[in-house]
Amino acid sequence: MPDSAKQAEDSVTLPDLLGSCVEALQAVETYVELARSRVANLVSSDGRISGSRMNEEQFAAHGLSWIVTYATGLRELLRWAERLDADGKLSEIEALILQAAFGEYINQLRSGVAISQGEIVRPGDLGITDADIAPLSTGAAATLSAGGNTNAVRMQIAALVENGEYGDPGYGDDTLEMIADQFHRFVDEKIIPSAHKWHRQDELIPIEIIDQMSEMGVFGLTVPEEYGGHGLGKVSMCVVTEELSRGYIGVGSLGTRPEIACELIRLGGTEAQKQHWLPKLASGEILPTAVFTEPGTGSDLGSLKTRAIRDGDVYRVQGNKTWITHGARTDVMTLLARTNPDEPGYKGLSMFIAPKPRGSDENPFPADGMSGGEINVLGYRGMTEYEIAFDGFEVKAENLLGEQEGDGFKQLMATFESARIQTAARSVGVAQRAMELARDYAVERQQFGKSIYAFPRVAGKIAWMVVETMLARQLSYFAAREKDSDRRCDIEAGMAKLLAARVAWSNADNGVQVHGGNGYAEEYEISRVLCDARILNIFEGAAEIQAHVIARGLLERRN
Repeated sequence: MPDSAKQAEDSVTLPDLLGSCVEALQAVETYVELARSRVANLVSSDGRISGSRMNEEQFAAHGLSWIVTYATGLRELLRWAERLDADGKLSEIEALILQAAFGEYINQLRSGVAISQGEIVRPGDLGITDADIAPLSTGAAATLSAGGNTNAVRMQIAALVENGEYGDPGYGDDTLEMIADQFHRFVDEKIIPSAHKWHRQDELIPIEIIDQMSEMGVFGLTVPEEYGGHGLGKVSMCVVTEELSRGYIGVGSLGTRPEIACELIRLGGTEAQKQHWLPKLASGEILPTAVFTEPGTGSDLGSLKTRAIRDGDVYRVQGNKTWITHGARTDVMTLLARTNPDEPGYKGLSMFIAPKPRGSDENPFPADGMSGGEINVLGYRGMTEYEIAFDGFEVKAENLLGEQEGDGFKQLMATFESARIQTAARSVGVAQRAMELARDYAVERQQFGKSIYAFPRVAGKIAWMVVETMLARQLSYFAAREKDSDRRCDIEAGMAKLLAARVAWSNADNGVQVHGGNGYAEEYEISRVLCDARILNIFEGAAEIQAHVIARGLLERRN
């Protein structure tokens, strides 16, 4: 136990904690509405949100995204604690997590929110005055700000974590509990012992692991039962993805490939396409890959140049794609290409379900009109990234998704909510593993005659990892529940991804710091987790793009 924890009182939780958090959340939400109003004034022209003004005021607009993300995260953490309390399961560590999150985030809202390393949005940057901040400086908000995240609180969290407590995820459902337990054991037994070797030797995840995942139903988790899936919701997907990513992000990401493909076909395909493809994808009989990005385009999908030219009963594809995950050892591509060169931007794009033969290390793309090579990457290995060139590659016209040209971007956009929720869940899994590795190393590592876990700067880092990981988890589950309820959740999914990705990187970075020099050595698992965590702020929408999308949605919904 950290030395200072021995001096702490038996309980350092605030009296009437839930009531205090309810009151403080009201103050936070009042502050958020003021911030939204101030930013709307900054980015409006003639009473309407202006795209050019949004670009000019990115710092303020993106700051608003983070402020609302903080507020939503606190709200969902409070709801989590209230549910546990109603079930008689709110123990000391959950109460401490709640008050530490409220204490720290309220302080940051008052003084400045870090939107990346070296970029801190201050209230004044959003046009917020001292009077606007006043609700956060009185009553319960002030109490939590002063006493919510003290050193004594962090040391008490650390003491409980040392005993193996990380807090109850609050699944609230026997099925989810069973799923979590099943995949937790699978990861501990089959993934964690080998994941670091796969990474260091840059090996593909063994096909035996993929087969076991298929048998466990990973690939058809959310596919409707009438198409051969299990018909479960996005919350189940989060739980599975989180556990798999805790073992290795590559394994967690294997589930995202069929998720994206199945979502595209389920939402945009014809009935015949659904009947043909969904059962094969759900069973793992075929493995898919997503082929969207091109060199030089990144997030600007409207600038895609790859052409698909109709030639009788086939389309011939011409162009280049990049950052194709698991591109070789797959059987079908969801391929975005331009079918109408005269239609600029998004309107000329179409989506194809494009079968291809599986490749090998020696010949990754053994198909006529298709070639490519590997992109060497720091982390996120196990599936391999590729560049692909198409030179007359044939796709049957019947495999045009929805059998309607020009709908490709719209079809892809319909999957973004699920994809970003998936990425949030992957981030939570990576964050959890970084926390576990830091805790285990700190407890075992001896320096100056005692475990380094006894030093408050070490224990405090791990305690804060516990707090933010739980907050990111609850925000991810919230976005998933919104999706399961058939409510629009682009903003909620974006916020979950934005925060969880930052938490994954923060936890991994602090995990390396806890390991000291050993954290920089390839033989230690935390070095891999650091590399894997870094990509999460980039794919499925870089953090800057994500913040911009959230801000625009927040401001336009309000108007």
